[in-house]
Amino acid sequence: MTATQELLRRHVDPNRTIPDAAPVGFLENAGTVAPEQVATDMGDLASRVRALMALQQQSVLTLPLGGHFFDVVLTASGAQAHAAVAVMDGIQRSRSEQGAACGPVVEDPHRSWLIWLVPPGTSDQWQPHRYATCLGRPHSLALPAVTATKPPGPYWLRPFRGDRLVPVAALRSLLDQCRPGPAPYEAVIGSMLTTIS
Repeated sequence: MTATQELLRRHVDPNRTIPDAAPVGFLENAGTVAPEQVATDMGDLASRVRALMALQQQSVLTLPLGGHFFDVVLTASGAQAHAAVAVMDGIQRSRSEQGAACGPVVEDPHRSWLIWLVPPGTSDQWQPHRYATCLGRPHSLALPAVTATKPPGPYWLRPFRGDRLVPVAALRSLLDQCRPGPAPYEAVIGSMLTTIS
């Protein structure tokens, strides 16, 4: 049997007199910031923040690769690539998680690609791989809206998450084991990333 206790109520006279509020005043700040004191990448940061907000509002956006966000690894899609995603779920799953745990992956069914979002700077250290291509700067990627979780069109096979990307070493190892192929050709994909949507 559960005991219940009534919460105390504050009784307020509905006919009470409410005093006028004091006028609101703002202090003027005469300080200015010289242009040379503004970080050179602030404009870029502002445009990226606006782009991420658009993504959350179910819009498609194009985001530059590299910088502070992510690079991408592209593989063929298909059964072998999906097997790699399933194993990556297990690798990235914490003890408290259930289900899909892999970092963000976009599937483009029209081009038969998987686009794995990996840590920024990966493309600088990437060694050629038989089953994958890695791109960073100066390329950009058109990301589907966060609500796009199934075809038609590009969709999030694994969701866009704020707490993780796909780990590169584990991904390379899985691609060697699963062998999704053929790998997308770098010269072709670089010009097509902004047209994914």
